[in-house]
Amino acid sequence: MNPNNGLQQEHAPLLDIEPARRALLDVRTEVAKAIVGQDAAVTGLLIALLSDGHVLLEGVPGVAKTLLVRTLSTALSLETKRVQFTPDLMPGDITGSLIYEARTSEFTFREGPVFTNILLADEINRTPPKTQAALLEAMEERQVSVDGVSRALPTPFIVAATQNPVEYEGTYPLPEAQLDRFLLKLTILLPGRDDEIEVIRRHSEGFDPRNLSAAGVRPVAGAEDLDAARRAVSRVAIAPEVVAYIVDLVRATRVSPSFQLGVSPRGATALLSTSRSWAWLSGRSFVTPDDVKALTLPALRHRVALRPEAEMDGGSVDDVLSGILATVPVPR
Repeated sequence: MNPNNGLQQEHAPLLDIEPARRALLDVRTEVAKAIVGQDAAVTGLLIALLSDGHVLLEGVPGVAKTLLVRTLSTALSLETKRVQFTPDLMPGDITGSLIYEARTSEFTFREGPVFTNILLADEINRTPPKTQAALLEAMEERQVSVDGVSRALPTPFIVAATQNPVEYEGTYPLPEAQLDRFLLKLTILLPGRDDEIEVIRRHSEGFDPRNLSAAGVRPVAGAEDLDAARRAVSRVAIAPEVVAYIVDLVRATRVSPSFQLGVSPRGATALLSTSRSWAWLSGRSFVTPDDVKALTLPALRHRVALRPEAEMDGGSVDDVLSGILATVPVPR
């Protein structure tokens, strides 16, 4: 488990479990056939799908970020496409463009890779702001506009973007406005010793990350299960005092001396929706303060900015948020 994401799965009695939730829990089992030790990241991606939001995956190269997204989409029977973001990538390379057909003497629209269910935007911070802005419309409006015509994207649609936290040369840092469009930021850490031994053992026995079917990964859920799950999540109750707790946490980030930028109301709604999804995945019909605590770091860590002096003192965003969690009164 990744302690920085705080997501540990709880299971309701199997006799009482609803079909949509059983299907999504089965997805976790399927993903584990190819991915070792990243249960929190898998859960985070499922929460994003349930909440209809986008995910920023941050981790060094080689920790299976791409394989994670591919495996998840296979288990969910969803289409996924991958785009390697580079400095010369143009907006049309993502959204699509008009192509002149000499045979008909007409322009036709050729869809770009954004027309999919899960778009894997690899190293998103390596492409210029103009291309990032084209992706922003797709993320926010669920559509792309080419030559004055808006074209709707498939449903469901989320962006799973990756970035390397240690390499900044030749990158274009994402502006706060675009970071705020990501529902969650999940940190993918290096595996522990036992998990790494298991990874190497699987490869020694012939595991091929390019051949998921050979690893036994099969579709166990589909878009209809996800749609039913989203409807169930919308019925999860949240008490007024828990709503007030979310607001108090968000407001505390705005007055923290360690932050120069606090969380906006959009961040509060993100914490609300993801807490609901987590409560439902955990088998409850209501949100508890512990659900809110579990999602505070992944839902808020990318929506704040650390003051330079706090950074120089060795502080981190996660440390400050953890301190806020420890000081804001919890409703009883």
